[in-house]
Amino acid sequence: MRRTSLLFALVFLARAEDTGRFRLQYFYDQAHSTFVIADLKFPSPRRGIAVGAISEGNHVKPMSALTSDGGAHWSLVPLKETGESLFFLNDSLGWLVTTKGLWQTEESGRSWRKLKAPAGLEQVYFVDANRGWAVGSHKQLYETKNGGVDWDELPVVDNVNSSEQYTHFAWIEFADKDVGMIGGWSKPPRRGEARLPDWLDPETASHRREWPQLGILLDTRDAGKTWTPSTMSLFGQITAAKLSPEGWGIGLIEFSDAFDWPSEVFFLDWKSGNQKRVYREKDRKVTDLAIAAPAGPVYLAAIEHFGNLQQLPIPRKVKIIRSADIDHWEEMPVDYRAIARRVILATAGPNNIWAATDTGMILKLTP
Repeated sequence: MRRTSLLFALVFLARAEDTGRFRLQYFYDQAHSTFVIADLKFPSPRRGIAVGAISEGNHVKPMSALTSDGGAHWSLVPLKETGESLFFLNDSLGWLVTTKGLWQTEESGRSWRKLKAPAGLEQVYFVDANRGWAVGSHKQLYETKNGGVDWDELPVVDNVNSSEQYTHFAWIEFADKDVGMIGGWSKPPRRGEARLPDWLDPETASHRREWPQLGILLDTRDAGKTWTPSTMSLFGQITAAKLSPEGWGIGLIEFSDAFDWPSEVFFLDWKSGNQKRVYREKDRKVTDLAIAAPAGPVYLAAIEHFGNLQQLPIPRKVKIIRSADIDHWEEMPVDYRAIARRVILATAGPNNIWAATDTGMILKLTP
């Protein structure tokens, strides 16, 4: 039995080594400030951009980091507003959602011009240079037909039976030019709840159990001409999803209150609508996911997790988990210095996988 276990361990280690390791490529290492990276995108294998803000005490300086040589060198470029999320259509044309508005670049993030857009947006998605969608808090759901210069509310939002005040649309994903999904949730506060961060009131937080809320999905099969809404009662929020043109996808559920697991990853057959849970661990909190190529593999970005509190200010070790078949998962070697509260993944092809942390680190999958 012991020989069998040892053989299995050696085989597993060999497999993990064969898949490469995540090595530190950039680290904003300053004694009294932190580069809080909110999003990372690689429009091409050579061009990448990270956005967020440098935090020093009570002072916040909006910032981006750019590379044009595949991550060998990075340069800091100040932003006018703190970046929250990015979308790039190609190597040069992209959009930046900030805490105060929406910006567009035609120079791979080296310069930006501000667009007139609704306040409170969190993410945009474009299928070409003109047509795109935007989502955000307070039930915001918009469409543009001129590259983000003008935005119109999607009428389908009136068919979503939820409170505008507590409805939050968080993500947009397309599998191909026709099939797309928008996801969000509605979570009214509990009666009499005066919510403090978990770490300020750990005793109360440890007894505040996750409760069911309204999950919201909108589905299109005709390139966004029409959207079909559906709702479900579920624990946690579907905070991210990725879709493959081959008919499947993966989604991430995160829990905000005390629960048996900090997160779950589910597999979706978007042709039939069938779903199944494929990953959850009590000591791993998944914060993002990626599909490296149409057929996979799938990567999960996670941090170590202990106890029942879901939101802690203390960074923990970064974990990257990989699967080639959805059913079997292996943890990959990650630079021992990588710690975070949240980790973001970015891809630029099947062999070009990146991770960024809210502690100013950018890592790359290398042989």
